[in-house]
Amino acid sequence: MTYRLLFPFLPMNCHQRIVLSCVALAAIAGCGSPPTVPPRDVPTIDAAEVTEPDASDAGEAGRFVMQPCEARPGAFAPLSTRCQHFVDQRGRVVVLRGINARVDGVFDVSFDDGRAPLQPIPAFEMDDAVRMRQLGFNFLRLPINWSGVEPRMATPPAYDDAYISRVRAVIDIARRAGLLVLVDFHQDAYSKEIGEDGAPGWAIKVDGWSPLAGPLTADELARRRTSSTVLRAFEVFFGPTADGTFLRGRFAAMAAEVARRLRGDDVVIGYEIFNEPIAADDQCLALAQQVGAAIRAADPSKLLVFQPPATRNLIDSARVPTEPFPLPGAVYAPHIYTLALTGTEAARRTFTIDTLRPSHANAAREARAWGVPTLVTEWGYDPNGIRMEDYVTAQLELQDEYGESAALWLWKERSQNSWGLFSYDTTSGRWTEREGLRRAMARVYPEAISGWPKTWSYERRAARFELVFEGSAQVSAPNVLYIPSPDDYVANFTVSCDGRVVQPSRDPMTGRVEVACSGPGEHRVVVQPAR
Repeated sequence: MTYRLLFPFLPMNCHQRIVLSCVALAAIAGCGSPPTVPPRDVPTIDAAEVTEPDASDAGEAGRFVMQPCEARPGAFAPLSTRCQHFVDQRGRVVVLRGINARVDGVFDVSFDDGRAPLQPIPAFEMDDAVRMRQLGFNFLRLPINWSGVEPRMATPPAYDDAYISRVRAVIDIARRAGLLVLVDFHQDAYSKEIGEDGAPGWAIKVDGWSPLAGPLTADELARRRTSSTVLRAFEVFFGPTADGTFLRGRFAAMAAEVARRLRGDDVVIGYEIFNEPIAADDQCLALAQQVGAAIRAADPSKLLVFQPPATRNLIDSARVPTEPFPLPGAVYAPHIYTLALTGTEAARRTFTIDTLRPSHANAAREARAWGVPTLVTEWGYDPNGIRMEDYVTAQLELQDEYGESAALWLWKERSQNSWGLFSYDTTSGRWTEREGLRRAMARVYPEAISGWPKTWSYERRAARFELVFEGSAQVSAPNVLYIPSPDDYVANFTVSCDGRVVQPSRDPMTGRVEVACSGPGEHRVVVQPAR
């Protein structure tokens, strides 16, 4: 999550103005003189310059209306795409509710030359995956690093078999727990050698840089993210020089090798090409095309997940493209952190759901212009922050309204700001679930829909869920709902299809409930407390 600490000095009221550093923007755009640490006196961008929601998307009471679709699904597995949604091999629309987990031995922040690791990274074990599934998460976003896959410069390239085996071991754990996996080629501040994670040291083509070590405090990470070395490294990687061309080629080959090693794995849904790129729109697109084509050649069955420039994390919008994404099976992956990264205390005390809505409305427009589904691969909030439960509830309601799939940041963290669903006790070494965050996350949602959705929503106070969809003669597989445990929902509930009460059973290990309600015409599935 590059921008959590990138501009710690920037106040921002999301309705009034968005504050950015001119120098950092020049670096992100890949133009101008070599970047330096941003000054504290920065110009402002008025909120009027941020994209507003499209009125054509609004239904009753300003709610977003999901668009119908006549397209056929693509030929990918285990999930494919169809207009703004994912679909499974049985023709059902699939909703992904996931979580990020940085895994010890995979999230590469340690060194073999005696330097202290940057930070402690939690292990990921079977109990973690099982608990994820019990809490309603159906996929894991797994960050892996170029420095782990290809730690040393060699010709031809040499890849670390032991590292890739550790990646595969996490995927196998997810498989046994019933989780899908999105493999994320992750970076934060370009490289562990100068920032936090990402590229190997040999891929830093900047003069005069020195390798850094841990421990990596929040303040130190903030300084690294805005250092001239890190910003120049991005400028070279995305830029037009021979070094940039070489690095992008090696990165694409590395990603293709991972895809080749995992080819045919029915748990891996796809590959996220580059986390939070600090680059211009055209540079991001060029990299996504190059790496996406290399991955697709290595494994034709997987989805290609691409991100807009990382500035979207701050301004809640990205440039709307004029043409669809050029490769099939692509997925648009913005990150949504409205208020979470730069909001003032006053803004966090007074926000409403409409404060958070523009980022989702803009994401829907951006994805529609690309011609692909939206998968918000990061969203989150300080678990001890002001009105945390209100914030999480509002974001989940907006994800439902806009038909988004999304992944929470983060499962466990015992460094930096200690986000995550668990707190860590340094004395006992024990992890404890944050009950307030868990309860805020708990809600009924559709995992698979036996037709094309029109709306779905969950009223938290009434504990009532409703799904409306258009059925099809070609889709007969049951709907699949996630219903939280009685600890976070109700012990006794009813499920109805078109007003007729059905008697499905809930799997206590996964929370899954199958509801037979399909066929041509409009259907309505309702879950509510028993009377």
